[in-house]
Amino acid sequence: TLLMLVSAMAGREHILRAYQEAIDARYRFFSFGDAMFITRRKDT
Repeated sequence: TLLMLVSAMAGREHILRAYQEAIDARYRFFSFGDAMFITRRKDT
């Protein structure tokens, strides 16, 4: 996955911390080929 590729460059622990922060902040993840778009989920 793209996250695994990014982990190879930035380090697994760093990416896992960032990923957990994004989940806690209710971000949504979308992958587009070799790019990634990350956005906050709108509260309804």
